[in-house]
Amino acid sequence: MPDNLQTSRIDALDFLRGVAVLGILAINITGFWGPSLATFSPAIPAPLSGTPDPATQGWFGFAFVVFEGKMRALFTLLFGASMVLFSEAAARRGAHPALAQVRRLVWLAVLGYLHFALLWWGDILFAYALCAMAVLPLMRLAPVQLLGIALPFFLLAQGSAALLAVPGIMAEQAVLAGRGAPADVAEQAAMMGRIAASVAQDIAVLDAGFAEAVRLKLTHSAMQPFSTTLSTFAETAPLMLIGMALLRMARDAGLFGPRGIRPLALAAAGAIILGAVPTVIAWRWLSSHGWPPRAMFAAIEHGMALPHLLMALGYAAALVALYPLVCETGIARSLTAAGRCAFSNYIGTSVLMLAIFAGWGQGLGRELPRAWLPAFVLLGWAAMLAWPRWWLARFRQGPLEALWRRLALSR
Repeated sequence: MPDNLQTSRIDALDFLRGVAVLGILAINITGFWGPSLATFSPAIPAPLSGTPDPATQGWFGFAFVVFEGKMRALFTLLFGASMVLFSEAAARRGAHPALAQVRRLVWLAVLGYLHFALLWWGDILFAYALCAMAVLPLMRLAPVQLLGIALPFFLLAQGSAALLAVPGIMAEQAVLAGRGAPADVAEQAAMMGRIAASVAQDIAVLDAGFAEAVRLKLTHSAMQPFSTTLSTFAETAPLMLIGMALLRMARDAGLFGPRGIRPLALAAAGAIILGAVPTVIAWRWLSSHGWPPRAMFAAIEHGMALPHLLMALGYAAALVALYPLVCETGIARSLTAAGRCAFSNYIGTSVLMLAIFAGWGQGLGRELPRAWLPAFVLLGWAAMLAWPRWWLARFRQGPLEALWRRLALSR
């Protein structure tokens, strides 16, 4: 294909990736500030202290509707697409695509585990590496075959998990209404105890110095990246396959460019509406019922998986349609550069936010109210947009991207 067309497609995907990595911070910010379970509910880390303040609920609700699950899904789709592009680039350089891909994923797993151990519990890179290895043998399948495997697997796994959660949600509602069976009351109390224990363990890590935080994680949670991989496999692996398929279908149909604007805009509107309606309904129900923890966990982990995917696809279509119209603007160029440096931005954001919130940094996590978190999201966005254009004017890739590629393609 002509070099300028290939470059335009890659730039459009980097533009999407830039939006996704910024959007992920809107969810991750809570995990940098407080315990891991705080990302599931505005009532955590103080589930027994009454109703969260309106500002906290408002931010959580906005993030729940606009960002939660959608940006993770978009980033995962793009990772699947990047596997295709990397294999093609490896072949052009004379490397064996499959072997280069394996090296790339092994090193990603190593770097992801280091990110978990040295910096932050919420690493996704390790899980991405293992899930990508699992789907790697399927890469050569035709797009229709990839979708034929991924979509049924995704819908069956997520749908069955959501249905299995319904009895527990109903039992929780009965307990909260004061009419629960004794066994359900005991189970609800036990769950609240587990939440309190998890919160206490996470706060101990957040408050610790750097070396002590690493020791605590490796002592109590050394296998967490593996358990995270298992718990998210049924979402992550099929989304990677869908990303591979959609990249090939979109470029075969010529949707990267002006001719794709109208069909992509229509597809985006339909997908976003179909995903947003149940998301808003879920948010209204959860907020009106006081953010019940079992229902919150079920909604975020599995229950909203299809709306998340629909909105992520809608976002992707909208951004690809928008890119030809805005590609020469400063903000689009900054987002594209941020996406090209997404790996460096992802790790760099962990360093920046933990330097602000963690005990080994400024230790502000215990002092600042949760309602202030949107200000730190804006700070993180400014940081992620500020440096990549300057860096890429001098170097071909972001610093971690260059290291990762060198490790993957070395022989």
